[in-house]
Amino acid sequence: MQSKANTPDEYIASLPEDRKEAVSELRKVIRKNLPKGFHEEMGYGMLGYVVPHSLYPKGYHCNPKLPLPFLNIASQKNFIAVYHMGLYSSPKLMQWFTTEYPKHTDAKLDMGKGCIRFKKPGQIPFQLIGELASKITVQDWINLYDENRKK
Repeated sequence: MQSKANTPDEYIASLPEDRKEAVSELRKVIRKNLPKGFHEEMGYGMLGYVVPHSLYPKGYHCNPKLPLPFLNIASQKNFIAVYHMGLYSSPKLMQWFTTEYPKHTDAKLDMGKGCIRFKKPGQIPFQLIGELASKITVQDWINLYDENRKK
């Protein structure tokens, strides 16, 4: 379900009522905790946080015209998703997150390589997602991305 919204506010306004509050809270906690330098924008029909071309001119390897993606929030058909590229790229961060998750919610962790799925908005561990957002600086992400690209 890719949104046609042009701005994050438009995106949130277009969501079903039962999702607006949760996605707004995710946005708020991520923006509060995300290290300086990441830029909020719409990308791939989702709310996105990227490394702008001014900080990483090479852009995203799949399409260098796009900025380097880092984190996204999406309201999908059956769940709300947080896509965090650092989880996919850093086994250490993945270990930290999977260890911390049960300390913040009774919900079973539903996760892909870098996608955390929340079927019930009331079970989203907002504080943990904020802490996750704070774990990687822009420069850390650029270094990790470049390192993984070389492999």
